[in-house]
Amino acid sequence: MCRWLAYSGAPILLDEVLFKPDHSLIDQSLRASDPSSTTNGDGFGLGWYGTGDVPGVYKDIRPAWNDTNLQALAAQIESSMFVAHVRATTGSPVQRTNCHPFTHQKWLFVHNGLINDYQKLHRDLAFAISPDLFPLIHGTTDSELMFLLALGFGLDGDVQAGLARMAGMVEYIAERHEVENALQMTLGISDGESLYAVRYSTEGNSRSLFHSASRDATMEIAPDAGRFSRGARAIVSEPLDNLEAEWVAVPEASFLTITRGKISCEPFVPIAP
Repeated sequence: MCRWLAYSGAPILLDEVLFKPDHSLIDQSLRASDPSSTTNGDGFGLGWYGTGDVPGVYKDIRPAWNDTNLQALAAQIESSMFVAHVRATTGSPVQRTNCHPFTHQKWLFVHNGLINDYQKLHRDLAFAISPDLFPLIHGTTDSELMFLLALGFGLDGDVQAGLARMAGMVEYIAERHEVENALQMTLGISDGESLYAVRYSTEGNSRSLFHSASRDATMEIAPDAGRFSRGARAIVSEPLDNLEAEWVAVPEASFLTITRGKISCEPFVPIAP
């Protein structure tokens, strides 16, 4: 599996969140708490919003803990919204086009999980992608196809519905092929204005996902940053420190929205085709 985080709030240097916390994402790339994959060294990626019309993206196939360029960039780049991901492949090759985040126009997308028996479902899932988006397939992962399916199902107009239709399509095709427990996912999505997250699995036993409870949690992440707004929030696969009271577990089958510090959590239900 993989680990990821997303941040929204006052602009901060990226290394305040990526490197400095006790259990930072870089630490998780070496020592994740999830026993299914304690090491996430099959590449990494970072996406952030700045002054341009589209987000900046930096990816590499090296382990995140061993990339001095990542550390140098994170110490210089300041952003009010960013996502980061460390990868543990479930079978697809270690190559840059398979690293997260996946991006299209204003969107950033990261995934922790898998489509079960993906090789059996791959062809039908690919044919379900909108024809105008099909040329955007650059890698070989189930995650990239999930993103493109969601875009084709209306992510740009209704994030929750686009993701629900994507999940419904995956489960529908899996059922046709008699594949059980089709989908396992925590998703992080951003359009530069809001952060969105999903925690869902067909079997009802999803990978962990948390959001910061308050500004106090983000202050503890980077106590020396000095510029956190009251609305600063983070979504993480694993808490970045041991202050358990400051991290809220996202419930099973949930859709989370964070906009200017306000958090809403709704049930997530796939929409079958």
